[in-house]
Amino acid sequence: MNCRGCAAPLTLPLIDLGTSPPSNAYVHADRLEQAEQWVPLKVAVCQQCWLVQTEDYTSADSLFDAEYAYFSSFSSTWLNHAERYVAEMSERFGLNAESRVVEVAANDGYLLQYVAARGIPCLGVEPTRSTAQAAREKGLEIRELFFGRDTATQLRSEGWGADLMAANNVLAHVPDINDFLAGFATLLKPTGVATFEFPQLLTLMAGAQFDTLYHEHYSYLSLTAVQTLCERNGLEVFDVSQLSTHGGSLRVFVQRKDGQRRAVLPAVQQQLQAELAAGVKNPEYYATLAPAAERIKHDLLRFLLQAKADGKRVVGYGAAAKGNTLLNYAGVKADLLSWVADANPHKQGKFLPGSRIPIVAPAQIDIDKPDYVLVLPWNLLHEVSQQLAQMRLWDGRFVIAVPELKVL
Repeated sequence: MNCRGCAAPLTLPLIDLGTSPPSNAYVHADRLEQAEQWVPLKVAVCQQCWLVQTEDYTSADSLFDAEYAYFSSFSSTWLNHAERYVAEMSERFGLNAESRVVEVAANDGYLLQYVAARGIPCLGVEPTRSTAQAAREKGLEIRELFFGRDTATQLRSEGWGADLMAANNVLAHVPDINDFLAGFATLLKPTGVATFEFPQLLTLMAGAQFDTLYHEHYSYLSLTAVQTLCERNGLEVFDVSQLSTHGGSLRVFVQRKDGQRRAVLPAVQQQLQAELAAGVKNPEYYATLAPAAERIKHDLLRFLLQAKADGKRVVGYGAAAKGNTLLNYAGVKADLLSWVADANPHKQGKFLPGSRIPIVAPAQIDIDKPDYVLVLPWNLLHEVSQQLAQMRLWDGRFVIAVPELKVL
């Protein structure tokens, strides 16, 4: 395989997580007798542009289909993040009723609802029918398609030249990342700004966050790689900020190279220097993730096996894609993790891909009163622990597995 960013041959492996189904391919109860598609989950590093990427074994159309079950609005943490983003961008860039805001990967309208509430004209682009419909029910205008240069050309001809384009947690999800970025250069006004948010490679490596690797994530991003990709596609990075979301993310601000350009702020060079110092351009930097993943797997299995031997009940919380990567890599099934609770009704009644662990409503926790709840989306531990504070009544305890096993 060649690099999807610069087409150089990929020769440096990062990790091989074996095979698993796509992490968001939840199984319906009436399909339990049918086989699932298990495909290799391998990640490699381009030593030319330093883009870290999943090797291609499945298509975007099959991953982001009409039954896509990730709905952003079921996390209060993420809703608060989106509302703050809209307030900050509106103030910083002077957005008003004369502006145009376009969000790519608008999901269920979690962010654009706050744009619309300010009276700012906005449009969402979202390829998954399930989430697009949820956004429309909020009164938002949504185009149900994948974004790229051709899409951007069409939207611009319809008057949607954008003052602000938002792209949260989508840059990692696109197979043709060059076409995707070229679409932003096409749709932005000459004075426009686009922001990209994505989990950053430095925290992935430092925190052994191998569970964030799954088929829907085609790329794992550093500013080093993103800056190169942007320059190749008519965009310039002019600012970057650190975020706590998803265990550690970056928000990158870009503008058209041929537009009315803002000064590049010192934060950009500071981030690039931090990445260089960490070793993102050193092949040896990438050798630590695979052994860390094995350690995490073994520690989790030891805990689950000991809990079962002691007659303790362990369940999960959060039917998240990262949890599916962890459970399938570790080979965990329902004999060790009875069920997983999730607040999203679109997942309840289904089964996790691969492990076939049933997904239930959170109310089941109060009914069964488990000894331990394994929080699979560990980045939401604070939110989950607040929601399930009643577990203290029966001395129930929370557990996370990444970056190391902790019983809290």
